[in-house]
Amino acid sequence: MLPSWIEANHVRRRFSVGKLPAELLARLLERYRLEDDRVVLGAGIGEDAAVLDLGDKYLVAKTDPITFATDQIGWYAVHVNSNDLVTTGATPLWFLATVLLPENESDEALAEDVFRQIHDACAALGVSLVGGHTEITYGLDRPIVVGQMLGEVEKDSLITTGGAKVGDAIVLTKGVAIEGTAIIARERETQLRQLGYAHGFIERAKRYLFEPGISVVREATLASRSFRLHSMHDPTEGGLAMGLYELAEAAGVGLSIEEERIDVLPECRKLCAEFELDPLGTIASGALLITLPAEQADGLVAVLDSQHIAASVIGQVQPVQAGVKLQVGESIVDLPRFAQDEIAKLFA
Repeated sequence: MLPSWIEANHVRRRFSVGKLPAELLARLLERYRLEDDRVVLGAGIGEDAAVLDLGDKYLVAKTDPITFATDQIGWYAVHVNSNDLVTTGATPLWFLATVLLPENESDEALAEDVFRQIHDACAALGVSLVGGHTEITYGLDRPIVVGQMLGEVEKDSLITTGGAKVGDAIVLTKGVAIEGTAIIARERETQLRQLGYAHGFIERAKRYLFEPGISVVREATLASRSFRLHSMHDPTEGGLAMGLYELAEAAGVGLSIEEERIDVLPECRKLCAEFELDPLGTIASGALLITLPAEQADGLVAVLDSQHIAASVIGQVQPVQAGVKLQVGESIVDLPRFAQDEIAKLFA
């Protein structure tokens, strides 16, 4: 039961699977904020990592869970947490994992598999696995891994989501929805075969986890070392659309996005159509949003292209009063919002 002061001031409502509503989260973060003078960047909408002043450098800290069923859960946990860290310009260095395994369904082989995945992902990124917690947990029907990634950034190299400036170009790397496509192919493989999808198509979609891949470490590092970026943000739950809204909220700006410039990857387009999902609202790890002065955008796209990383300019940062808009052909409409990630429809 909620405390009486909450009952008196809030209408009881049930939430769908996914993130807390942004307006509620903002209110809770403001009401219960506790910070000391070494907190450079604390909790806030659109900001996915905390930044702490430890003297000569900033320590950047990030935590994120992997809660859906996946045979790559340990690998996912490392890369998803690394993504949010590198969008600040930081280098991922230390990883901790809380591993919760389901009662009556866990054995040595499962534990070994999760640990091996965490180890291999950390080794690939040059990250040390330094601690965490493991337990067999009552009430779970699948493993859950909660990751915590720590890293460092030079004080003059820090990048925040809230750093986007009016007039900036908005660059999107790799396209959408990389993670969503892989999840659909992996979770609905049997159904897709029954529907007549070719083996090669399904395997290609499943491998989206690795190619083009959900990690943005390489492109974020390349971009931040080559250009003076104003902001970076990796869209995840709620897809590209909600990633753009988070960027706009964090920076206090509006956005103008051109639909035709958004690269919806071919397997993504086909699978989203099959299951009636909107690609713009489908979980989008693997894409990276970058804002920088408009005159530098083509240079950034060229540098990324030289390293075989697809990228395109999809819009511009506008004054906040312009809102967050999507140009569809000759029409300009509000960018759609997704209270729940489209991928949740697969598990309803």
